[in-house]
Amino acid sequence: MTQRTSANMIDTPPNGPVDVVVIGGGAAGLNGALMLARSRRSVVVIDGGTPRNAPAEAVHGLLGLDGTPPTELLATGREEVRRYGGVVITGEVTSATPMAPAPEGDPRFTVTLADGRTLISRRLLVATGLRDELPEVPGLAEHWGEGVVHCPYCHGWEVRDQPIGILATGPASVHHALLFRQLTEDLVYFTHESALDERTRARFTARGVRVVDTPVSGIVKDAEGDIAGVRLVDGAVVARRVLAVATTMRARTEGLEGLRLPMEDLPHGTGRRFASGMAGTTEVAGVWVAGNATDPTAQVGASAAAGALAGGHINAHLATADTEAALAAVESRGSFA
Repeated sequence: MTQRTSANMIDTPPNGPVDVVVIGGGAAGLNGALMLARSRRSVVVIDGGTPRNAPAEAVHGLLGLDGTPPTELLATGREEVRRYGGVVITGEVTSATPMAPAPEGDPRFTVTLADGRTLISRRLLVATGLRDELPEVPGLAEHWGEGVVHCPYCHGWEVRDQPIGILATGPASVHHALLFRQLTEDLVYFTHESALDERTRARFTARGVRVVDTPVSGIVKDAEGDIAGVRLVDGAVVARRVLAVATTMRARTEGLEGLRLPMEDLPHGTGRRFASGMAGTTEVAGVWVAGNATDPTAQVGASAAAGALAGGHINAHLATADTEAALAAVESRGSFA
């Protein structure tokens, strides 16, 4: 039975082994935990408390929940997991390692938290999300999630018809520009330190996208502290209200090195992710991954769906392991009859 204090809703993890530890308390991790808890699996979610979309005012593109603040969505998700007996704790994982020996086909893992607590789990769902790395342009990071955006589907409607600038970070920025051109007639593409071929320039000209080749030196603010423009290295300022940046996306791997999960680079140097197969399976027996840690472009809905799929897959594997263990016990008793 889950134990919580009524004042601050702190969950107490069980002393013994649990079926699944979910590392990461975002949409993917919570929806995976929800599926597992509803299947009567003992599950503990470890939530680091730093979701990728924390700076955003609202979640968009999520049917039935469009416009919901991210903090509200996650708070609701945590309570839904708890409703079915799941445990959600705040903490940072410092290590996660396979235990040996383990029953055949039924691995075990040790998960250690920064406060010294240790959990033993039969399966792991890694849903740590990712970090967005921005170009080192002075003033850019302070506007992240407000005047500086990355996803036309997450933020596009809210910045429509405004003077938007695309700060190029590589080849992916070209496609970025075409998507944001759908949202505004006033779009400027800052090549910054990226090359732009003549064919792409022609395409931009055809769509009315202005190209600025002078490198960017910083962001200019207005009296209210919002973005007013982009300063170039020659001192000129190009007036803009919004900047769109294709970030470098890197899966959060801290504390997971002991699992030796395979990783792979994203195309065009756009980041690095955990490699995964169907339903979030990995090459490490007993470990699944879901959400932005393995699918960096997934929005909240897609991440939640991936977590649900992984949770169902984990439950099916546990059901098989439980059956094999029960059969082995029966056969063992029979051999001594």
